[in-house]
Amino acid sequence: MLQKFIDRPVLSTVIAILIVILGVIGLQTLPLQQFPDIAPPAVQVVALYPGANAETVLRSVAPSLEEAINGVENMSYMSSTASNDGSLVITVNFKLGTDPDRAAVNVQNRVSQATSQLPQEVVQAGIQTTKKQNSLLMVVDLYTENEKQYDQTFLNNYAQINIIPDIKRIPGVGQAVIFGGNKDYSMRVWLNPSKMANYKLSAQEVLGAIQDKNLEAAPGRFGESSKQAFEYVIKYKGKLNQPLEYENIVIHSNADGSVLRLKDVARVEFGSYTYGSSTRIDGKSGLNIGIFQLPGSNSSDVQIAIKEMMEKASKDFPKDVKHLILYNTKDSLDLSIEQVEPYFDRSLHIGVYCSFLIPSGF
Repeated sequence: MLQKFIDRPVLSTVIAILIVILGVIGLQTLPLQQFPDIAPPAVQVVALYPGANAETVLRSVAPSLEEAINGVENMSYMSSTASNDGSLVITVNFKLGTDPDRAAVNVQNRVSQATSQLPQEVVQAGIQTTKKQNSLLMVVDLYTENEKQYDQTFLNNYAQINIIPDIKRIPGVGQAVIFGGNKDYSMRVWLNPSKMANYKLSAQEVLGAIQDKNLEAAPGRFGESSKQAFEYVIKYKGKLNQPLEYENIVIHSNADGSVLRLKDVARVEFGSYTYGSSTRIDGKSGLNIGIFQLPGSNSSDVQIAIKEMMEKASKDFPKDVKHLILYNTKDSLDLSIEQVEPYFDRSLHIGVYCSFLIPSGF
């Protein structure tokens, strides 16, 4: 075989040039990523049981979901993790080569079969089924230099509305999440145990009163499907959105005409959904946005687009709100390419030199 290339130098030259051209095309078109995509696809199921500890979650939530998910098509194995904040994370790993989109749909169908067996609080909180992205691409930090005016909850809410949707729209981004738990705005009701004991109230009774008075409804119309000349649409205020409105919720009324309101047994404030974690950046309140890459996308192009988007978005940031790139894989990728390019250029020069040298011997 080697003798054929020695006897036919023109053929050898053409093959060498063709290999060089294909190498140049591959260098320009192949996706760039820090590590090869060899990890098997995985689907993550996240359930939340507010107020429950890890043992309660493992007893009342995990068995139903695990039994329903077990045996899904092309599944290799799965693992579950329960935390004392009431969260349950089930990771379902599939065989290499399985379509992750199809796997996520199959798992979601299995999860829906177990919904009726779960506590109502878990169903109301929602169960998330998503493809698990293993390649962390970047970590973008958002922080404030004026903590009195902008706290971590404000930053979280601002990022959820103005930053994360733009990041998710960038081609090649698989997922963008805020590390450190749910910090969304919520109405916090802090119950006073001693006052509740005086009125012989339980937390469940207070919760029932809040749910009964705070709901969305379709009141309908006056005169609908009748012989009247006009129809009047009934407007309903809907859910409450101010602390004072919650404070005036009537828990129950007494025989003498007096009423017991929520403010008599609790303190209501507009705060964060959870206080289980805190993020500090250089001693200032902040948050971390983790960005994951879609398989097969160009890591370098995605990170350049994210940086450009953040620079553009930073022009509209509130005063004293800043951002920085805490972590990215582009720096190591660029260094790796810089180390490879000199050898590539040298090989290209040698290949071209040989292509002109060999035919000249004829």
